[in-house]
Amino acid sequence: MKDRKKICGMFAIAIFVLFSAAVFWFVGRPMLAFVSEPEKFRLWVENHGVRGRIAFVGMMVLQIVIAVIPGEPLEIGAGYAFGIWEGTALCLIGIVIGSAAIFLFVRAFGVKVVEIFFPEEKIRSVRFLQDTQKLNVLTFFIFLIPGTPKDLLSYVVGLTKMNFLTWLFISGVARIPSVITSTIGGDALGMQNYQFAVLVFAVTLAISLGGILLYHRICRTQNQKKDGRP
Repeated sequence: MKDRKKICGMFAIAIFVLFSAAVFWFVGRPMLAFVSEPEKFRLWVENHGVRGRIAFVGMMVLQIVIAVIPGEPLEIGAGYAFGIWEGTALCLIGIVIGSAAIFLFVRAFGVKVVEIFFPEEKIRSVRFLQDTQKLNVLTFFIFLIPGTPKDLLSYVVGLTKMNFLTWLFISGVARIPSVITSTIGGDALGMQNYQFAVLVFAVTLAISLGGILLYHRICRTQNQKKDGRP
């Protein structure tokens, strides 16, 4: 029975690898190219109404699940096509759905799923998340900081003891600051307020760089504590 379960798991992971590669090549790349032409994207959205919004949520789900697809172009495109508030809402709906799918898949098949997208040293760099006492607070705080590797964390959280509903709350609420900065910039581009858009992106970049430095410091400090080093 164990061997059969192991074979089924390996088969499911292999299918996921092939599916991810195919989706990225045939869907992900054209999708990013499409969103990178904001005026065409806006016209497409206007012509498709509700279906356009559902399609965009599907794009966000795809971006979360296929970790190699960058999310920023989609978030900026959402601000350009839908405005700040609707764009942010649609992004967050897609993020929560995609995050839920990743969590459940990793829970079912384990670390092998995470290793599809991330090398072992990257996974080990967040081993401090195995500390159940600090897990929820640390995860929320790291997701709140712009610039942190949220794609990696979205996969690794499934390996921890975090509750599913807690994860949905964190993935939906803590990502608001990073999403809304992108949609504000996209909306400014759509309004042809280029100076404000440049300012928003410059401030976001500065915060993100600071967030990256802070994230690495958190990783180093927490891993040292976990390993029993001063």
